[in-house]
Amino acid sequence: MVARTKKDFNGLKVIGGICGAIRDELVHCTKPGITTKELDEIAKKMFEKAGAQSAPKGEYGFPGYTCISINEEVAHGIPGKRTIQEGDIVNIDVSGSKNGYFADTGISFVVGKGEITLQKICDVAKEAFEAGLRKAKPGSKKNALGKAAHNVAKQHGLTVIKNLTGHGIGRSIHEEPTHIFNYFSRWDDEILKEGMVIAFEPIISTFEEEVFQSEDGWTFLTDESYVAQYEHTIILTKEGPIITTA
Repeated sequence: MVARTKKDFNGLKVIGGICGAIRDELVHCTKPGITTKELDEIAKKMFEKAGAQSAPKGEYGFPGYTCISINEEVAHGIPGKRTIQEGDIVNIDVSGSKNGYFADTGISFVVGKGEITLQKICDVAKEAFEAGLRKAKPGSKKNALGKAAHNVAKQHGLTVIKNLTGHGIGRSIHEEPTHIFNYFSRWDDEILKEGMVIAFEPIISTFEEEVFQSEDGWTFLTDESYVAQYEHTIILTKEGPIITTA
């Protein structure tokens, strides 16, 4: 989507604020002993109170209102009976819509005290996002974001997941551009436009660069790596990027 009107900007900011608030509340409520289903029920009530809809449930029939992934689960984890433990790395991914506008956001974090490596990849994911964000402006090449993110990962002795990407968003949950890589691809040289709306989501990995889909048909997994994500929805403007889900 390319945001052009005041209505577009306001609509994107409203749903961005809702998704950001749900994300933050779920992070706050994630304690040892709580199940992912219990967290998802909190999200359900917040969506309903805000008059918004869950994007994965509404658009794809996902069996949950949010995606909650733990440890070996990288993305699209299905909320259920799994109990969160001290030291787990958890990813909360919230996307939704209201009045025809969409937003998508996610964050990985360590529950309580965990391995130093886990906290490191969470910190690096945020740092990679911030590096890419500095390249997120009209007139830049799209591949500059991925190059910046991957460079940060390499500086810390880490890598990125290459077969999960960011994407365009706005009037639907996934739209043009269909991908925003987390690494540099020379041919991926599309010029970013004023008002373009994107979900940028660096996904940092300890060493594996690809994920595979589990038998449940939704959840993405790694074999041995730990992975962390940091994602926001952004509107590109000449004055600087607007993070709707901050």
